[in-house]
Amino acid sequence: MSVLHVPGASLQQSGGQTEGMSRKNAIMDKSDQLCSSIMLAKPHSSSGIHHHATQDTIIYAIRGNGSISFADGRERVDLKPGDWALIPANVEHKEMNDGDEEVEWVIVRGGRVAAVENVDGWKGA
Repeated sequence: MSVLHVPGASLQQSGGQTEGMSRKNAIMDKSDQLCSSIMLAKPHSSSGIHHHATQDTIIYAIRGNGSISFADGRERVDLKPGDWALIPANVEHKEMNDGDEEVEWVIVRGGRVAAVENVDGWKGA
């Protein structure tokens, strides 16, 4: 076994995208336990409501001020550079950038490949 090196310049945009948000896979299908990506959110954009099935998600905020809305949209956590967040498996949420500058987050999930399940509205709403 050896160390896997993934140059930042080699990252490719992942599958389905949300308008205003770009996701680039960094490490996918290389570890049985983890996968990772970069999320860039343009100013005044948000993802759709979704969850990550059985995968816990860790977020590290690199730049910009973004937010995670959850609990049927009634609660929100704001992230600034240097902040961390844990989104437990199956928790419906959406990412938001209400600001005027781009947001960049590193995302790490438990699982070989990222699971993303979009939903039509909050289930409790």
